[in-house]
Amino acid sequence: MEYLDFELPIKELEEKYQQTLAIGSDSEVDVTATCKQIEKKLKATRKEIYGNLTPWQRVQMSRHPARPYTLDYIKAICGDTWLELHGDRGVKDDKAMIGGLGKIGDQSFMFIGQQKGFNTKTRQYRNFGMANPEGYRKALRLMKSAEKFGVPVVCLIDTPGAYPGLEAEERGQGEAIARNILEMTRLKVPIIVMIIGEGASGGALGIGVGDRVIMLENTWCSVISPESCSSILWRSWEFKEQAADALKLTATDMKKMKLVDEILKEPVGGAHTNRPDTFKAVSACILRHYEELKVLKAPELVEQRMDKYCNMGVYKE
Repeated sequence: MEYLDFELPIKELEEKYQQTLAIGSDSEVDVTATCKQIEKKLKATRKEIYGNLTPWQRVQMSRHPARPYTLDYIKAICGDTWLELHGDRGVKDDKAMIGGLGKIGDQSFMFIGQQKGFNTKTRQYRNFGMANPEGYRKALRLMKSAEKFGVPVVCLIDTPGAYPGLEAEERGQGEAIARNILEMTRLKVPIIVMIIGEGASGGALGIGVGDRVIMLENTWCSVISPESCSSILWRSWEFKEQAADALKLTATDMKKMKLVDEILKEPVGGAHTNRPDTFKAVSACILRHYEELKVLKAPELVEQRMDKYCNMGVYKE
């Protein structure tokens, strides 16, 4: 188990608990009372820490190395029904953007999302979850296929941003993202978007337009990462915590500004501490929103989606 810096008090208590159990098993000393005291303190410490996370700590939680990624969710939710599809039919298959068909129960969905790696080799293979233009064009191809066959689309967002390299710009990174945003607004099937980790910049927006947008509790969404914001404003990454506060990037902030529709609670300690419960909650959430959307006819679905995004940013003085 890996711990973030603010989780160190929890780590110390858990280690103390294990040491106490070891003493009890190696000797005839009754450690029951001591264990109960540590458990009580551990529960209180967890509640205090995770109940008062700062925006920057939420960002750290979204990047936790043990946190489940897109394929973890898809394989847990869809099981053997998952069929991955590849390529944009133009350049190549972008490994940072994955997509394919899968079932939740008896209902088929087209799943699309960014995939990060879990070690150095897979992170390089997946380009750290930063998709190239061909990744966004692959996503659009799959969305159009889903539209053709009347299959709802589920987008799982977890990216530090679209790949900013020279070759990506040469192949039309901005155009690819803009095209996806345009086409998603008028896609004639339900689109459910779920932010499961980082939702940064245009990289997230490229698959982020939906009838329902849901954020997991310990995720963030912003036009720029706190580190990049800090480096622009203060010429240093040292002010990333202040930047995170100012950006209003947490799920609570996004819901307050009516930019997302729902915040999905995570197990205490984050999604990685209880993966099965997290997967069940995500699966149930997708089905619940689909049940609400499937009764709408295509013109009504598109009209509501366009109205939703046109009304964002409107305010009265």
